[in-house]
Parts: sequence; structure tokens; C-alpha cells
Amino acid sequence: MNPRLHRTAENGVVWLHRASSRAGHEPPAVRGDAWVATMLSALEPWLLLPPGRPCSEPRPVRRGGRAAALEATSALDPAAYARTRNQLDGAITRLSPWLRHGVLSTAEVRDLAISRVAQPAEAEKLVSELAWRDYWQRVYASLGEQIFHDLEPAAAISRHAPRDRVPDDVLTATTGMACVDAWVRQLHGTGFLHNHARMWLASWLVHARGVRWQAGAAWFLSHLLDADPASNTLSWQWVAGTFSAKPYLFNRDTLERFSNGCFCQACPLAGHCDLEGSYEDLTAAWFTGMPAERPRLTIEPAPDWLTASASATRDTADSLVWLTLDSLAETSPAAAAHPAAPRVFLIDPAWLARERPSRLRLRFILECLAEIGCLDLGVGPTAAGVAEAVGRHQANSIAVAATPCPFVRQSATELAAAGSVEVIAGPQLVDPRRVKDLGRFSRYWSKVRSSAMRPGDTAA
Repeated sequence: MNPRLHRTAENGVVWLHRASSRAGHEPPAVRGDAWVATMLSALEPWLLLPPGRPCSEPRPVRRGGRAAALEATSALDPAAYARTRNQLDGAITRLSPWLRHGVLSTAEVRDLAISRVAQPAEAEKLVSELAWRDYWQRVYASLGEQIFHDLEPAAAISRHAPRDRVPDDVLTATTGMACVDAWVRQLHGTGFLHNHARMWLASWLVHARGVRWQAGAAWFLSHLLDADPASNTLSWQWVAGTFSAKPYLFNRDTLERFSNGCFCQACPLAGHCDLEGSYEDLTAAWFTGMPAERPRLTIEPAPDWLTASASATRDTADSLVWLTLDSLAETSPAAAAHPAAPRVFLIDPAWLARERPSRLRLRFILECLAEIGCLDLGVGPTAAGVAEAVGRHQANSIAVAATPCPFVRQSATELAAAGSVEVIAGPQLVDPRRVKDLGRFSRYWSKVRSSAMRPGDTAA
């Protein structure tokens, strides 16, 4: 089947692929690499160039889809992760692209991690990092689009006049700093960076170069395979000191210790770069002082946005599963609850304009979609496209996985005005009922740690 045959436009939506029938699933093998390439080519008219110059031969570190995700979990080693995760060559999981898109769940990875250690405590470091992801999502659910603005006054006052865009020498990897240029090439060429490299690059860009954290966060969001507005945006705020007790800094000693000296020895700027000196030296060089007062930040958790549990048994004959960027797998909550229902995914031009995803990032998303049976794939306004798919498949209800995304929630509200929208939550990493304040991760973790370390579904 040639996917181009389904390129039709109705009601402002261009359909790039349509399921051949309502009932049953098309074999995933029908839509392999050729289908992904065709869909990527068909998207070209809508794409905007992301910030930065891509490598001549980009090489994604991970392939989208559940099969690739399960293969990657075979290397999961929680004990080695705890010992070495801060090293750039440490035993990190690299599972974040699938976690971000709901191909793997945090609860699923937690259960797997605990099953691979003699004592659960050996997996706690990995579980706590999964909890950071859960925490960011809960903050996003509470604050929505507020996360794109400073959540607190900056914890330190910068000496720099703020820059509204990432400088060209950074985007072209020509700063002369071996570490920075290597990280930029890796980001553009693979769509992935070690978490330490992300924090270091963000810290240097914000504190040494004076770039507004929003500009850096938008740049990362375009290129990372695991690009997630919650984790990415709030991590940049944490580094900047607008959602943390102090700005995050690093110096050459820290860099050399955790990179095994692989950058500084041959760097042309070694001995006189921005990172030379003690933390006290860098603080004096980059900041004029601290604000007079910073009130305690409190964030009230949002009420659950769901109407059903994923464990409920349903008649799927008249449902349509609406897939989102948080649920790109047959195992995601709504798809798993309605296994025989048709699926629809919309690539919204508003999202393309807002996040300017790189082609590597789009390829990963399409590789996930290639494994989805009975799929309608369109480009256009989300609510209009889902509504059109409801009519085409004669569905009486829409099922969607729970998500903190305010844009999905707004579309769901529009769709619910005309019919039934069922929001389904999947297995949870933590029991959140004791959490009353999301103002700091430490407050959240103190309330959820015990439930996070228990294998199994902890959904309240």
C-alpha cells in the first residue's frame, strides 16, 4: 500500500495515512522504514528549520517503537547505574526517548530495575531518577503553560545583559571550547546527551554566556529525541535558579573528573576558558549577588485528569483511541484498554511551529507510529482531526491516555463538548495521595519514596 494514496485534505486536515478498515489491526510490518521515510518526506511542507546546524550524517542513538525499547531494557543494570551514572561513559539507561513517548512507563522500568537486584535499595538511585520525571509531569499538570516563565525570582543576579537567542558560535559548534562544541555536535547529530552534559551545557550557556533559559530550553526541545516540555523546561529552570534554591554551576575540575579528562587535554582554550577557577571564583565572575528575598515556593498538585482506570474491561466496538505524544504505543493506557479500536494521531501545525522538531525527532515519532495498527495519521488542528476520525469510524466515544499537556487537555475539552471523551491513566510510579506541595522535589520525594520502591501498580 502506497501511503501517498491517502494524502487527502478535509476540514483543514491533511491525511497522510488512513487505516484500510475499522476493525482489526494492520500488520506493523506493512509500515517499515519505507513508510517512515515517505511520511517524513510528506511532512516537509509544514516543517520549520530548528535552531542549529545539523551534522552532515545525523545518527540517532535510538529507534522508535516498542520492539526497540524492549531490546534496550536488556542492558538495564541498576547497580552499575548507581555507581557510574555521573560519568559521561557510565552505565546510564538511555531509555528516556521511550519513556517520554509512553512506549515504556516509569512503573514498568521501576519494576524491571527492582527485579534485577538482590535488594530493592540497590535500585533506589535509578528509581529516584524516574521519580524526577514523574515530579516534572506533576508540576506541569499543576501549572500548565506557567512553566515557560520563571517560577521564582532568580536565585542569583547575573552580571550579563540577557540574550534572547542562542549565539551562532554555539549553534554551529565553533566556540573553541572542546566540551561545548562536542556536546552541540552530539545533540544535533544524535538527538541525545548524557544528563550531566545537558546540565553543563545549560549552565554554561545561561550563566557564562547570559542566554535566557527559555532560549536554551527551546533549542534542546527541538533536537532531543526525549524532548518533553515538562522535564526539559523545568530542568533548565532548575539550572538557571528560577526553580531551585541556587543556580547550578560546574567548573573545569568537575568536568575533568566526570569526563575522564577527554575534553580539556586537547582543548585550545585550556587554562583560560570560562570554566577555570573554583566555584567561588565562578560565582564572583558570573553574578553580582543574591536577591534580597525569595518567598517559599509552594505548588498545589492538580486534581487527577481522568475518568477511568486502565484495568477496567470495556466494549471497544464503538471507540476511537486518540494517541498523543505521551502515548505512542499499543501498550499505552487508552490503546491497551481498547485493543480492537482504530487509532488516530494528529501532527498539529501549531505544535510544529511551537517546538520546531528536528527531522531526527520526527523520525523517532514516526517509527513509534509505524508499530501502531489501524492508524489514521493526519496533519492539522488536533480537535478537528480527531472529530473527523470519529465520524469516519462511526465511533461513539474517544479514549485518550492521561497527560499533563495543556494543549491536549484543551483539545479534549473541545471534543467533550460534542461527545464522550474517556481519559485513562496507566500504572503509576508513585502513590501521590500524601503529596500536598510540589514546590521542591525533596518535599515530593519524602512523601512518595516508599510507594515508589514497591513494585506493581500504585495508582490511587
